[in-house]
Amino acid sequence: MVFLTSRLWIRARLTDRFFRKQEVLQHARHFRGRKNRCYSLAVRAVRRAFVYATKARFLKKRDMRTLWATRIEAASLEHGVKYHVFLSGLSKCQVELNRKVLADLAIYEPKTFKSLAALAKRRGQEGLLAAQGDGREPEGIFSRFTKYV
Repeated sequence: MVFLTSRLWIRARLTDRFFRKQEVLQHARHFRGRKNRCYSLAVRAVRRAFVYATKARFLKKRDMRTLWATRIEAASLEHGVKYHVFLSGLSKCQVELNRKVLADLAIYEPKTFKSLAALAKRRGQEGLLAAQGDGREPEGIFSRFTKYV
């Protein structure tokens, strides 16, 4: 679009300014006080809210990881295994489940979690060969491990 005069250019820019202000005010609608009506106050409040939202995305990940760890620890202590022994035992048995999945198993699949805890406990006590055994699984453990000859 070509503007022949500066007056036409300024007139065309006014609508852009209007919609930019409306966008900021839309983000500030739920604020209290004059911050949701007054543009100069709304700009500062919206910018600050976006900064908090950006930081909160990282904090949410940290909070969820600690929540999963707490759930796993509580569930593993029910079966007589400490948290770090449980995770190291699973990693030594090459069970590659992350903390989110383990926490979900602890809540929704307690029998599966119990078998994982028994596997980790046995691995911690006797070593890898004893965990695999002679083809027989310890009591209460369900797995798909097959021994190839």
